[in-house]
Amino acid sequence: MRRRFNPAWLLWLLLIPAGIAAWIWLAPPSYLDPGRLWVLAAIPVLVAAYIWAMTRRNKQGMRFPNTTLLSRVVPKQSQWRRHLAVALSLLSLVTLTIAWARPNGVDYVPRERATIVLVLDTSMSMGATDVEPNRLDAAKQAALTFVAALPAQYNVAVVALAGNSRILSPPVTDRAATKQAINSLKLANSTAIGESIYLALTALQMAPKGTDDTPAPGAVVMLSDGTNTAGRAPLQAAAEAKKQNVPIYTIAYGTDLGHVDLPAEGDQPASRELVPPDRALMAAIAQATGGTTFSASDLGQLDAVYRNLSSEVGRMPVNKEVTATWAGYGLAFAVVAALAAVSLGARWPS
Repeated sequence: MRRRFNPAWLLWLLLIPAGIAAWIWLAPPSYLDPGRLWVLAAIPVLVAAYIWAMTRRNKQGMRFPNTTLLSRVVPKQSQWRRHLAVALSLLSLVTLTIAWARPNGVDYVPRERATIVLVLDTSMSMGATDVEPNRLDAAKQAALTFVAALPAQYNVAVVALAGNSRILSPPVTDRAATKQAINSLKLANSTAIGESIYLALTALQMAPKGTDDTPAPGAVVMLSDGTNTAGRAPLQAAAEAKKQNVPIYTIAYGTDLGHVDLPAEGDQPASRELVPPDRALMAAIAQATGGTTFSASDLGQLDAVYRNLSSEVGRMPVNKEVTATWAGYGLAFAVVAALAAVSLGARWPS
C-alpha cells in the first residue's frame, strides 16, 4: 500500500525558498536591475503546483492498494528526499534570480586621503593615577601608537582640550610634527569640550584640498575624562559638526574611582575629588554626529579602542556588485538538487 502523503516535511522544506523570496521581495538590497526580481513571483505558484501534484498523486495511488508486485520492480522512493530536491531547486531559482538582478553589496576600502583631528583632554583631572602612570601620559602614549598606525598620506591635527583649547598642530602628514605636538601636552585648568570641537572643525578647514579642489574627508577623534565646565555647549558644537558632515568618535577615558588631590587654597583645605569620565556626554556627542563612542579604563583598553578606530576612520564603504557570489550559491543549490533527484531513481542494495 502506498504511504500516505505527509505534508509536514513538504511545508517545512518549501517554506525555506518561499521565505527567502519574500524577504528579497519585501526588503530588497540595492540592485542594478531590480525589475528582474519579478521572476520571484513564480515561487509561490510553483510551490502551490507541487502541493497540488503531490495531493493528486496520493489520491490516485489509493485506487490500487495491491502494490506488492509493483514494489518488487519499481524502487521505493523517499518522500523527504523528493521534497528536498524540490526545495533545493527552488532555492537555486531564487539565488540565480537574485544574481540576474545584479545585487550590490558593501565593501570597505582604504581611503585615499583623509584628515584626522585628534582632540586630547589636558584638564587637571587627566592627572589622576587610576591609569598608570597617569591618565595624560597613558593617553599620549596610546595616541602616538594610533597616529603611527594611520596611512602615511593622512593629514593629522592635534587639539589640546582644556579651558583654553588650542590647535597645537595643523593638519600635516609630517608624523614627527604630530608626535612633537602630542608630547608637548600639559595639564591645564577647566574643560571646554564644545570649544575644542569648534577648533577641530577649524583645523579641518586648514587641510590641503585635493586636485579637484574638494576638501578631504575628515573625522574627529576626541578623548576626554571629564564634564564640560567652560565655553559653549558641547551638543551645540556637535550639531555644527553634523552640519559639516564630520563624525566625532569619542573615548570616555578613566575609571569611576579616579581622583585628584586638590591643594589647600585660601580658606579651603586640601581635598580629594573624584573625577569619573562623563560617558553619557561622550556618547551623546558621538550619536549626534554619526560617530561611535568607546570607553577605556586602562592603557590596554585604550590601545584596543584606537585599533578599532584605525579601521573605522581608515576605510570607507563602497558599493560592490556581488552577482558572482549569488550565482555561485545558485550553482551549488542546483548541483545538490540534481544529486538528490538522481538518488530518487537509484536502486540501493538492501
